[in-house]
Amino acid sequence: MLVLTRKIGERINIGDDIVISVLEISRGSVRIGIDAPKQISILRHEVYEKIRQENLNSSQGISDDVAKAARLWRKKGFNLS
Repeated sequence: MLVLTRKIGERINIGDDIVISVLEISRGSVRIGIDAPKQISILRHEVYEKIRQENLNSSQGISDDVAKAARLWRKKGFNLS
């Protein structure tokens, strides 16, 4: 991990496309601005983790869910073959 000290108005470049600017520092928090190409997803870490966990949860139950759905379709008289 790279640790830097920056003042308000100073910037950090990541590659050629991403610029992080320090906008404000007050009461123990820092406001930053991120300028990046639209195709790059920028998420707060807690949002990223929530999405990752939801994706993991949804992928684990799929075979059981499909089996339940197939049983319901057969019960209703639909042929799945």
